[in-house]
Amino acid sequence: MSVDLIVLAGGRGNRLGGALKPAVEVAGRTLLSRVLDARGFARHVVVVGPDAARTADTAPVTWTLEDPPFGGPVAGIAAGLTALGRLAAAGPVSETAAAPSAAEWVLVLACDLPWAADAARLLVPAATDPGLPASVHGLHLTDEGGRAQWLAGIYRLAPLRAAAHRLGAGAHGASMRDLLAPLTLHGLPDPAGAGSDVDTWQDVERSSLLLLTATAPIVSTEPSDRTQRQNPAPSNPKRSETE
Repeated sequence: MSVDLIVLAGGRGNRLGGALKPAVEVAGRTLLSRVLDARGFARHVVVVGPDAARTADTAPVTWTLEDPPFGGPVAGIAAGLTALGRLAAAGPVSETAAAPSAAEWVLVLACDLPWAADAARLLVPAATDPGLPASVHGLHLTDEGGRAQWLAGIYRLAPLRAAAHRLGAGAHGASMRDLLAPLTLHGLPDPAGAGSDVDTWQDVERSSLLLLTATAPIVSTEPSDRTQRQNPAPSNPKRSETE
């Protein structure tokens, strides 16, 4: 099974006083570098973010940005899918390389997940499970409060691309609920908090302490800014019976 990775790194960081979130350091490393620890699960990696964020990590990845910028996560995903399409169409790097093909799955991670690699370790094996029905279009982490973490998810490329195409120019400013409405999703329990994100300087301090002491994240009972933006109501797009 082939997997590509889209990292969303184009937010404003309002609750961090406008700080460039990908470059914020948690336990001595930038948030972006920590999220890119998940790149080992992927064939191609696209980071959707501004040029200013490129200094946050020097890994050999493809950069792009939605136009206009600050269009929200759906516009970022659409831009990332376009960049992945270009990479797939670019052709093999040598005459002996295999012909290019689109990945079956796309791992989507926000740049503010210090435990993104742990999230990927949950999501990728679940997507490769032979018992997963073809009718399931994606999987995402679900926190202990039952809230869907759609920006810690993995989605079948074809239905995700079709959903983005359906929105067209309306992707700018659209909610994740708008994007994922046509998809059937499974939620994966995340009791250890691998999907815990960093929204405030208090979150930075808490996450740094936990990482330095090799402790699992403490899952907040309050919804984060991102959860509120993604999941304003208790329902979820086409939840499966097993969720």
